[in-house]
Amino acid sequence: MNDNLLDIACTTLVGEQKALGDFGGKALLVVNTASKCGFTPQYKGLEALWQQYRDQGLVILGFPCNQFGKQEPGDEAAISGFCELNFGVSFPLFKKVEVNGPQAHPLFVQLKRRAPGLLGSQVIKWNFTKFLVSGDGKSVKRYAPTTKPEALKADIEALLG
Repeated sequence: MNDNLLDIACTTLVGEQKALGDFGGKALLVVNTASKCGFTPQYKGLEALWQQYRDQGLVILGFPCNQFGKQEPGDEAAISGFCELNFGVSFPLFKKVEVNGPQAHPLFVQLKRRAPGLLGSQVIKWNFTKFLVSGDGKSVKRYAPTTKPEALKADIEALLG
């Protein structure tokens, strides 16, 4: 298993292979997302953060996940269309992943290890768990699904310097 977050390969919704390092040392906000979740309106807040901070060095990365209540049943085209049509999402989206269990994507294995949840848990409890990653991949901060994207502004600004 690769311990360097920036080297972990991910596949975009359109099938491109990307490593986090391909984003040029920018700060990253990694979020496991879903289209049919009570937290789905957070897409609007995530897009607002992307619009506000992308020119200062923030990249938001959405990773659809169907592990929680089967709230992301669609294929890549359905996910992309839903996000664009309903929330104007323009930040990068990736193919569906698992975030827990034996099939968990290596990126989420590393994120959970570096930023465990409450009581040291290395489990993601629900959709829209957020991880703020420094440009060098060394610092990771975790936020609960209930934490609204706009509540991350101070931490984002501190990370962007």
